Amino acid sequence: MDNFNALMDGFAAILTPGNLLIALIGVTIGTAVGVLPGLGTAMAVALLLPITYGMEPTQAFIMFGGIFYGGMYGGSTTSILLNTPGQSSSVVTVLEGFKMAKAGRGGQALATAAIGSFVAGLIATTALVLVTPITVQFAITLGAPDYFAIMVLALVATSSVLGASRIRGFASLLVGLIIGTIGIDAVTGQQRLTYGVAELASGVDVIIVAVGVFAVGEALWTAARLKVAGDDVIPVGRVWMGRSDWKRSWGPWLRGSALGFPFGAVPAGGAELPTFLSYITERRLSKHKKEFGHGAIEGVAGPEAANNASAAGTMVPMLALGLPVNATAAVMLAAFQNYGIQPGPLLFEKESALVWTMIASLFVGNVMLLVLNLPLIPLWVKLLRIPKPYLYAGILFFASMGAYAVNAQPFDLFLLLTLGLVGLAMRRFGLPVLPLIVGLILGPMAERQARMALQLSGGDLGGLVGGPVSWTVYGIIALIALWPLVTLTRRRLARKREAEPVSV
Repeated sequence: MDNFNALMDGFAAILTPGNLLIALIGVTIGTAVGVLPGLGTAMAVALLLPITYGMEPTQAFIMFGGIFYGGMYGGSTTSILLNTPGQSSSVVTVLEGFKMAKAGRGGQALATAAIGSFVAGLIATTALVLVTPITVQFAITLGAPDYFAIMVLALVATSSVLGASRIRGFASLLVGLIIGTIGIDAVTGQQRLTYGVAELASGVDVIIVAVGVFAVGEALWTAARLKVAGDDVIPVGRVWMGRSDWKRSWGPWLRGSALGFPFGAVPAGGAELPTFLSYITERRLSKHKKEFGHGAIEGVAGPEAANNASAAGTMVPMLALGLPVNATAAVMLAAFQNYGIQPGPLLFEKESALVWTMIASLFVGNVMLLVLNLPLIPLWVKLLRIPKPYLYAGILFFASMGAYAVNAQPFDLFLLLTLGLVGLAMRRFGLPVLPLIVGLILGPMAERQARMALQLSGGDLGGLVGGPVSWTVYGIIALIALWPLVTLTRRRLARKREAEPVSV
């Protein structure tokens, strides 16, 4: 009942003209960013971090939440009309959505994507309200060794799952951990990796890293691969759904929501896997199997619902444990830290008004997105006609202004360009960006928890292993680390059996 009352207070806070306007701005920016291929919500939040310094924390996170949800909505537009996913989580939507658009059913595809996102957002945000307080109660019982183990699991899982290979994932993580150690050690007072540069003594600001790697790196990468010829956009037509479309879509919406939320809450689970699983599920359950591959509406409804539900799922570990499970959550976690707020078990006690207002804003933003997406889709499509040189020149300008505004030091602009080149190199060689950001944020936090555990144990390494939770987590880490070896051994045994002569 206390949580329900807190949520009602959150609705009372969000339903004011000023906060509603901020929520509307957030979902509008998020939808626009989702529509434009290659930008991403993480880049948008990173660019807006310096701009929101003068805002109240509650208003800033209302905007960030709107951008996060809006990006999930907008990513389907280019998938359906341009055969190009606006977000990586919208890749599966391309399979059936673009075929529907080519067959003249783009309006139905866009409608089921928008309504499915609304249904999934409503269900998943309700689950967020119910699950997060339970997670907080569990987190309160954890000690320093348990937290250290969970953070190590997040680092290992994020690095091993993402990217073309585990080596690339761990290389990206190593870069993030190195950047996170730059500055003065809080315990010994010694400078680490500053090389005598006074500006590095206070460490590298997370905002500059996020803006440099995401925004500048993406702009340079796009410029290096820019095509002169533009892509043809399929006309939208009227956005509507017939009775048959409604009948075929409601089941995938519910199943996609059920798949997306739990995967979103798992470190490195993301939205890519549940959207793919949703597509496979609908293909098996559908009575119209022959339409798959030629424009089946179930192949759009299910994955888009899973995509949006996973967005709410990522909020659970971020708010309850302080663990980011995707790039946008990592940048939002950096925003919490810049406001002097530490996400985790005590967040609901110390910043109750902020948290519940933010959660209430997700409900409100979800309604706004439905209203924005259905009638205004033709307007969003016009964004696709903006010349990319102009678009990314504007991004570089705002990235530079935002980075300079953090500390008002020219050195930060040099650092921004250097990190942009690092982001460009990572994209060139297939290194995922998320492990770098997660390593940068969680690395110092894991170090602090490890030191605390070792101090409590008098320097004994056994102090890093606490109760059953840490033992279980270390077991999962061992399984993740050894799984490639198990897979390789099974393949070798299978080849050996095939090579053995068959006795007659």
